[in-house]
Amino acid sequence: MKILAIDSSGIVASAAVAEDDNLLAEYTVNYKKTHSQTLLPMIDEIVRMLELDLSSIDAVAAAGGPGSFTGLRIGSATAKGLAMALDKPVVQVPTVDALAYNLAGSGALVCPLMDARRNQVYTGLYRFEGFQMHVVLEQRAAGIDEILGKIQEQESAAVFLGDGAAVYAPYIREHCTLPYAFAPAHLNKQRAASVAVLAMQYYREGKIQTAAEHRPEYLRMSQAERERMEAGSENRLAGQV
Repeated sequence: MKILAIDSSGIVASAAVAEDDNLLAEYTVNYKKTHSQTLLPMIDEIVRMLELDLSSIDAVAAAGGPGSFTGLRIGSATAKGLAMALDKPVVQVPTVDALAYNLAGSGALVCPLMDARRNQVYTGLYRFEGFQMHVVLEQRAAGIDEILGKIQEQESAAVFLGDGAAVYAPYIREHCTLPYAFAPAHLNKQRAASVAVLAMQYYREGKIQTAAEHRPEYLRMSQAERERMEAGSENRLAGQV
């Protein structure tokens, strides 16, 4: 089985190709460029370096959310376009699950933290039995205090990763009373390789979509949608005065 995977859900842009138990290529960039500038050239470079016939892939996998609204839309559009052109299915992998899978084999409770702004994170809790991942708490938008409370309930050492780990490190150091650690630099951001490996499992389980069916899961409204609702509420209140 051969999977082309992409992840543009956060500040990192990443593309990878995996075949069965082999990671053939991974290209990850964490720099001040938009995903619209980087993602397609990265995929093109991987295809060129591997001399890859894209028709030979079995599916296109994408980190399907939550994450940056713009980044998810770029990744979704890219996955849909490739899948439609190649007549291949899409495998949608939850972003937080894929991030947690960076630490496959960890003996600690794994807690991804993606900065969602407005004092919230996209997060979840995961445990591993060997390399088998078990979801303790499904991905969600939550306050950092809420997720730390869930960790305290587990009474287990935890490891944090994701761009939110650095943002909320001072809060974690002040309020987490259990043993904890922060993942090292090569494991603490989104990786398309993790998306690809999980996508193979999903593919075997029949969790696939057509290009037309694929849509990101945002988990909460965008800022523009929130502002529109707030403006509508204010207008309704003004009309009642």
